[in-house]
Amino acid sequence: MTNENLQGKMATKNRLALPRLKKIVLNSGTGKARENQKMVDEIRENLALISGQKPKITRAKKAIAGFKVRLNDEVGLVVTLRGSRMDNFAHKLAKIVLPRMRDFRGLSDKGFDYQGNYTLGIPEEIVFPEISNEKSEILHGLSVSIVTTAKNPKEGRMLLEELGFPFKRQ
Repeated sequence: MTNENLQGKMATKNRLALPRLKKIVLNSGTGKARENQKMVDEIRENLALISGQKPKITRAKKAIAGFKVRLNDEVGLVVTLRGSRMDNFAHKLAKIVLPRMRDFRGLSDKGFDYQGNYTLGIPEEIVFPEISNEKSEILHGLSVSIVTTAKNPKEGRMLLEELGFPFKRQ
């Protein structure tokens, strides 16, 4: 079991004090595709296939003329995974998706924030087994944020390593 291994590494007596996953947030910006509703629908379908639940539309909070964005324009899609869906997605991400990425040599330590949460960017969604390479017309990326109860990046890394995430050797 991963709890005993993690408890031994962290040298803590109380297993409730061990870090654990809180949620996983998948985020995809629509970018230039927002002018074409068909492309936005394809991004929405792909995100729903990847996550197993319907994505929420995020809207612009203010107008930015330089980016041709008006107030309340659709600017992205977000999915928050918790519970068993989160656990299944974390396992799939660590064991299937990351090894399928092109030129992948391990995750970087630079994705941790000061609280031990980890964020990584996936440049193409076709690394997920649910997405057909031939069927997908546009390639878009997504951001995956793994939120943990860790107190610092070191604890967060130990938790993710115990879950099977492949990090670069230090």
